[in-house]
Amino acid sequence: MGGGSAVVRVLRDRTAGRCLAGVVVSGFGTSALWLTAGIWVKSLTGSNSLAALTVFAMWAPVLAGPALGALADRMDRKVLLVRGNLVTAFLLVPLVLVDSGRTVWLLFAVLVLHGASGVVLDAAESALVAGTVPASLLADFNGLRMTANEGMKLVAPLAGAGLYVRFGGPAVALLAAVTCALAALVFARLPVRRSPATADSPPAGSRRDELAAGLRRIRASAVLRPLVTAGAATMLLAGVNGAVTFAYVDEVLGRAPAYAGVLYAVQGAGSVAVGLLAGPLLRRLPERLFAAGGIAVFALGVGARTVSPDTVALAASAAIGFGLPCVLVAAMTAVQRETPDAVLGRTAATAGSLMTAPNAVALALGAGLVAVVDVRVLTAAAGVAGVLVAVVLAAGARRRRDATASPRV
Repeated sequence: MGGGSAVVRVLRDRTAGRCLAGVVVSGFGTSALWLTAGIWVKSLTGSNSLAALTVFAMWAPVLAGPALGALADRMDRKVLLVRGNLVTAFLLVPLVLVDSGRTVWLLFAVLVLHGASGVVLDAAESALVAGTVPASLLADFNGLRMTANEGMKLVAPLAGAGLYVRFGGPAVALLAAVTCALAALVFARLPVRRSPATADSPPAGSRRDELAAGLRRIRASAVLRPLVTAGAATMLLAGVNGAVTFAYVDEVLGRAPAYAGVLYAVQGAGSVAVGLLAGPLLRRLPERLFAAGGIAVFALGVGARTVSPDTVALAASAAIGFGLPCVLVAAMTAVQRETPDAVLGRTAATAGSLMTAPNAVALALGAGLVAVVDVRVLTAAAGVAGVLVAVVLAAGARRRRDATASPRV
């Protein structure tokens, strides 16, 4: 089966197609709000620190991923997708009251709740898709989902910034609310009568045991553990790379800060491209090798940021965007395929937390390091570390293949 026909089959699958539509619709509003929140806070308070905290506010709930993901194993997942998006839409409406530094607290509170909702909804969607879409198409779906997310990050921030300049922050908040409501309508039309999770969930144990179920599943799996570990290490390096971007533009390229927007756009285009290719590549390569290859491409892109020509800068950004999502797509596809449905929601959320939380930590760490360490040293070190991660992951894949192929005596 060719890659193109697989993509067509994913889009023709009513559940997968409508899930992708919901991702696109809600992702547009979320991406627009993500950028605008920082601009909004900066304009109201004049504080760069508070503006930077808007990103952390939306990232923070990832740390509670196992607890939030458990909701996707306890509730009907279709119902959760519908109600969760509606609740998020209502939460965004009060942001029309944010008009001064005294009311900025409301924006931060809503951003945290919005981030928590995103963790729950992502887990519910991953679990629902895994139970309804053929296993052979999961990699294609996850790749297309990556393409949809990255495509929205290219388009939505520009639309959000334009709307903010013309009508102010409340208009962007209302746009995000409308997109969440529309996503709820899309998910309401999913051709799924009820989620199997509510029927198949095991008897409830202690709360602590339930929350740890996803982590135990990942640690015990010879397939999931190395992929999630490599994903966490790669996202740590991605956080350092993201933290030094503006210093790289200034000190290495000698460009104005706005040039970072060009690099981000090229990086996003690379991520869109790999999302389209992920399914076909994962049918030809083992997941570990696909992930290791992507990490190596990402690492080479980061390492190339030690030199100054614009052509190298653009190529490096494309390589970073192309390589970084590979391990995330491979890991999430493996989670969907390897995990029993009854604990799939919390396992998906736990894997997401383990892989994305290091990014938030590294953003803060990198911001401090760039003040005392030359940016070329940081990018070179991150590039070397990324290559080592790729080598270790690929070597593990080879050892496992050799062990599987060896005849038993």
